[in-house]
Amino acid sequence: MRRAQGSEDGTTTRTAVTLAPRFGVNSATTDPPRERAPYRSGMTQGHRVVRGVGGAVVAIFLGAILLVGCSGGGGSSGDDGIEGADGGGDMGANEGAGAEEAAADREAPAQDTDGEVRQVITTAMASVLVEDPAAAADELADTAEGAGGRVERRSEQAGDDVAAVSPSASVTVRVPSDDLTTVIDSLDDLGEVRDLNQESTDVTEAAQDLDARIAALETSTDRLLEIMAGAEDSSDLLAAESALSERQAELESLQSERDYLADQVAMSTLDVTFVAESEPTIEPSGFTGGIANGWRALVSFVGVVLAVTGALLPWLLVIGVPAALVTWVVRRRRGRVAVAPGGSSVVPKDDGGA
Repeated sequence: MRRAQGSEDGTTTRTAVTLAPRFGVNSATTDPPRERAPYRSGMTQGHRVVRGVGGAVVAIFLGAILLVGCSGGGGSSGDDGIEGADGGGDMGANEGAGAEEAAADREAPAQDTDGEVRQVITTAMASVLVEDPAAAADELADTAEGAGGRVERRSEQAGDDVAAVSPSASVTVRVPSDDLTTVIDSLDDLGEVRDLNQESTDVTEAAQDLDARIAALETSTDRLLEIMAGAEDSSDLLAAESALSERQAELESLQSERDYLADQVAMSTLDVTFVAESEPTIEPSGFTGGIANGWRALVSFVGVVLAVTGALLPWLLVIGVPAALVTWVVRRRRGRVAVAPGGSSVVPKDDGGA
């Protein structure tokens, strides 16, 4: 309840009376005039209604999206199952194609992921048990030459029955890298392959480094030739000639090294040792075996004695001959001394004395 009262000085004072029904008390306060915000509580309720409606719309929209996604996922799962069933029928064909591709990769030269051919040096060593080492070595040489290779080294050793050493032959061949596997497989036709070791060394970086250095030296050599052609001073010409000689010598050395590396990559090395099959020896037993063992022992003893005699004979000639001469001289002098009957010795008169 509001009312205006007049004061003695002619001014008007507003008195605001606030009813407090909760406590049942009336309180009157006197304060400056101010305006109240009309319908504040009504606006707050309106905002709450809008918020509630917006939240419901968002919830409905999200629910619709979830329903559509679930139905789509089920459809895609069905499609995946159909595709898996169709793919299972072609699994055998795909595996066969993969095996063929893997075999082609093994036969193809080693390549990088960017298609660059790798520079690889391949060496192999094998030991083969054969009946005739010399004949097997000949066949391997023919196989290598037929593949476009060559024989670099060959040696043969005869067997020794006393020392129980079997005949053998060693052959080192150089064959094209692409034909190395074929030549190694041919060893099975010659005999029993006991040992086989194969090693590959990648020298791609070394080859690229040599190529770069060779290209740089060739450019430097061409530049020096141009300087020599346009030199007007003899000192400049001599300096250019000296530098050119050094560059050319280094260039030739690098080119020789690069050629050797290229040959090692193009031609693989195969070192094969052929060993003859040794027949097992059956030792005799009983009385016959004892005689045989005794005879072998006697032969061995005589051989040892002869070996020792042969070793001492030079020493006997050097020491024995002077010793025999000294002994002969001493005995001759003693023979000239005559012994008297009374026990006194008589020294023979010297022919040269008075």
